[in-house]
Amino acid sequence: GAAYEAHGEAISDKTMDVAINSDAVLFGAVGGPQWDNVGYDVRPEAGLLRLRKDMDLFANLRPAICFDALADASSLKRELVAGLDILIVRELTGGVYFGEPRGIETLADGQRRGVNTQVYTTEEIRRVCRVAFDLAEKRGNRVCSVEKNNVMESGVLWREEATWVGENEYPDADLSHMLADNCAMQLVRTPKQFDVIVTDNLFGDMLSDVASMLTGSLGMLPSASLGPADESGRRRAMYEPVHGSAPDIAGQGKANPLAMIQSYAMMLRYSFDMGEDADLVEQAVRNVLDSGKRTGDIMQDGMELLSCEQMGQAVTAELDKLAA
Repeated sequence: GAAYEAHGEAISDKTMDVAINSDAVLFGAVGGPQWDNVGYDVRPEAGLLRLRKDMDLFANLRPAICFDALADASSLKRELVAGLDILIVRELTGGVYFGEPRGIETLADGQRRGVNTQVYTTEEIRRVCRVAFDLAEKRGNRVCSVEKNNVMESGVLWREEATWVGENEYPDADLSHMLADNCAMQLVRTPKQFDVIVTDNLFGDMLSDVASMLTGSLGMLPSASLGPADESGRRRAMYEPVHGSAPDIAGQGKANPLAMIQSYAMMLRYSFDMGEDADLVEQAVRNVLDSGKRTGDIMQDGMELLSCEQMGQAVTAELDKLAA
């Protein structure tokens, strides 16, 4: 919104150039009702889409982790979500959101028809699958590839290419396949069966939102978007909380900063190879929650209600203790 107010555009070329040439981008949130009536190409959300496109951020990482202190805040029973640690890898720059042709047309008989096209190529599928397998190697080494190969040709191709990557490049990984509708059901039935899920843009959009509610609050969830690796193996990357700008509570000190703090931890881990430091940040968050401190969105009976600033200060103080 600030860029639109200052320059009449969603993001300036100068800002875009800085982002592309940075080691990583830590992104806040955009949007608000005051920009609902401006053109789609200059809305704040268009700046986010341009960042993803121009930085070629093709893989979106959405962890769904349930902290033990928040297990009772989940929409599912504690025993289903306690210890939950899922990572959803969503293809971000292809599929039905970007496929052509698209649009709404008026037919000769006066009826209207809306068209969107689901398109994927071999390399688009293989490169996001490689990201999923690489991440799985650092976890349980289990990957579940999700599509609809029973009714969609793009799903047939997706399953074939995911299988090829698994068999030829990651033979030690445990690769399974699941239809997207069944995956949604399994996420709310027995979510801890999953380790890493890799899927396309549309299904990833839906499934990551389903998984997010297993954790208790959107205000807790970080995300990362990764691009191609350079010669050193480092990827362009952007990190952001999953939650939106929440204009209804803006400026009131009610926002939960933990998703942003955990996005910062992801940045340390994936962009700067500072895994031990990322562990400390995540442990600080865990310790603060275990001590009973809460923001309004995750407040429970008997807990201590903190403002956004107070929660940030509590995590910082805990981090200082851990790093001492």
